[in-house]
Amino acid sequence: MSKLSHFDASGSPRMVDVSGKQATKRTARAHAFVALHPDVLAQLPANPKGNPLEIARIAGIMAAKKTSELIPLCHPLALSHANVEAMLEPNGVRIVATAATTAETGVEMEALTAVSVAALTIYDMCKAVDKTMVIDGVRLVNKIKK
Repeated sequence: MSKLSHFDASGSPRMVDVSGKQATKRTARAHAFVALHPDVLAQLPANPKGNPLEIARIAGIMAAKKTSELIPLCHPLALSHANVEAMLEPNGVRIVATAATTAETGVEMEALTAVSVAALTIYDMCKAVDKTMVIDGVRLVNKIKK
């Protein structure tokens, strides 16, 4: 088993030094699902707070750009691309986020942060009408380094 990279020899937390790495193009894609009651799904377009899917999409993109402010040991990255898709399905909303940069470290945390915040936004906007919502399946789908 590899050792955890965010701890020094004495066990104290640290930001990983990536200064010796070559900057490369990196992309990552993450997924989340918000299970909603079918009646709530039918009401989404008429939500008085606005379209939850579009608001979640923008919230996820904004979150991707702020990842290093939310996750203490993440490197701040200049994203060259961030996108969030929120798609209605029979049992809920599927969220897929993509993040890209050219840097010395990957963008998987940005993609994961984007889907997490987008899912939380859907939850926030629908909590008044659905007490049974579940956020599930938050995971990294892939990461690519070129």
